[in-house]
Amino acid sequence: MSITCSLQSLKLSSQFLNGSTSLSHLSKPNCSLSQQPLKPPSFLPQIRAMKSMQGRVVCATNDKTVSVEVVRLAPHPKYKRRVRKKKKFQAHDPDNQFQVGDFVQLEKSRPISKTKTFIAVPVPTRNVQPRKEETGELGIPLESDQSQEQQQQPA
Repeated sequence: MSITCSLQSLKLSSQFLNGSTSLSHLSKPNCSLSQQPLKPPSFLPQIRAMKSMQGRVVCATNDKTVSVEVVRLAPHPKYKRRVRKKKKFQAHDPDNQFQVGDFVQLEKSRPISKTKTFIAVPVPTRNVQPRKEETGELGIPLESDQSQEQQQQPA
């Protein structure tokens, strides 16, 4: 009995006993990082959703509308290999200038109809250099080419 009396007289100084602590003592400690919202650095460009895509025209029979197939590479969810994923989009072609097989760029716009939210724009052509006659890997004429030239010269 004396033990229980001594335990009752003993006051434990723990703040977590019997819910006697108010919530203000249990709040998170003040940290200078948590008070300021994180902002991206000003030199980084803003991340935006995809506004334009490139694809091939697969159907051009409708008036002022083309169907464009966009192919992208995405990782397979299980095997983690890159797999081609295709999706068709309806695009507005006001002049009916695109034929099947043409490469076009799809620009995002306001909804034109229920299924059309893109405008088809011709892809800018790349500066492709004309191919020279094939020679050896180092630009040296092949021996077979030289022997043919020598045979043709004496005649």
